[in-house]
Amino acid sequence: MPSLMGKSRRALPLGLAALFAFAATAGAAADLPPPAPVMVQPPSLWQFQATGYGWATAIDGRVGVRNLPPVNVNVGFSDILKNLNGALMGSFMARHGDWLILTDLVWAALEDDATVRLPGIRHPSLAAIAPGTRVEFKMRQLIASALVGYRLPLGGPDLDIYATAGLRYQRLTAEIDVFPGLIPIGLSQRSTEQWVDPTIGLSATWRINERWFVNMLADVGGFGVGSRFTTQGFASVGYRWSESISTALGYRAIYTDYRDDGFTYRATQHGVFSSIAYHF
Repeated sequence: MPSLMGKSRRALPLGLAALFAFAATAGAAADLPPPAPVMVQPPSLWQFQATGYGWATAIDGRVGVRNLPPVNVNVGFSDILKNLNGALMGSFMARHGDWLILTDLVWAALEDDATVRLPGIRHPSLAAIAPGTRVEFKMRQLIASALVGYRLPLGGPDLDIYATAGLRYQRLTAEIDVFPGLIPIGLSQRSTEQWVDPTIGLSATWRINERWFVNMLADVGGFGVGSRFTTQGFASVGYRWSESISTALGYRAIYTDYRDDGFTYRATQHGVFSSIAYHF
C-alpha cells in the first residue's frame, strides 16, 4: 500500500494564483471608505478702478488771512464759468474680498471779487463820493485723501456698504487784496496753510442692474487734530458701458472749519461733477 506522505501536492498554476491575489486585494479595498474630495478654493482676485473727474466747484463761506478780517466768499453756480480757474479730481480704488482701498486727489483754483459799502450809503450821489471797498479773493487748494473700508454684514447681493477710516490732507493758498475806495493804495495779504485730518465714514455702492449703479460716500473728521471740523458727502448715478468703461454724474460737497494764527477758512466747496472710470 503506497504511503500518502510520500505523495507530492500539486501547486496552483501561476495565473490562477495571481487572480486569487487580485480578488483578495479588491475585496479588502472595497471595505475602505472613499477618499475625501479635495476642495479647491477659487483665488480672491483684486479689482481696480481708475477714475478721472471734472468738478464744477463753487465756494461759500468766510476766509481770513493774517491781520485782515475774514471776508465773505460766495461764488454761485451762475458765476462758475467766470470765476473758476480750474478744477480737477481723480481717484484710484482697489477691492479685495471684504476690503476697500480708495485714494482721491482734488485740485481747485477759484477767485472772487466784491464791493463792500458802508452802512446807509445807498443814494447814487453818496455812492460816488464813497464808492466802497473792493475786495479780491484768490484761492488754490489741494486735497488728497486716502481711506480703508471694510464691508459690513448689511445690504444685500446688489448693495455693498463699507465702514471707512482714513486721512484727508489739505493745502490752501489764499490771497486777499483790499482796495479802499477813498485811498489810492491797496492792502494785500497772502498765506499758505496745510493740515491733515483723520476721518471716519461710510461708503456704499448699489448695483441697480447690470448697467446702472449708484455710488455714495460720507465722512466726518478733524476733531481738532488738523481742522476743528470737516465733513464731505457725494452721490452719483453711473452707467457701465462695458466691462472696462463706466461714466457717472453726481454732486460733491466738502466743508472745512480751520483756524490757526490769524488764518481762517470756514467754507464749503460744492458742485456737480462728471467722471469716467476704467475698470480692470
